[in-house]
Amino acid sequence: MKPKPFNPIEMLHTDAEISEYLAEAYQDDDPATFITALGFVVKHKGVAKIAEDTGLNRESLYTAFDGQPRWDTVQRLLKVLGIRLTFAT
Repeated sequence: MKPKPFNPIEMLHTDAEISEYLAEAYQDDDPATFITALGFVVKHKGVAKIAEDTGLNRESLYTAFDGQPRWDTVQRLLKVLGIRLTFAT
């Protein structure tokens, strides 16, 4: 029996937990960590639904997470997910 790959998003059940997960990923020194985390969240919420809500097609949404998505794509995804970035000093 082949083990199922670990997906941390499966352990998160509320929007607050998902938001904290993304905030932690954003703090990582490697920007790919945040993009990977955002991809997990998009898949968890449903790519078809997110694609419809953002006006992006599913295929481009999947391929966006294979590389570096454009900033406007990230912004659209965060908006649809109800995630707001805040900055503090």
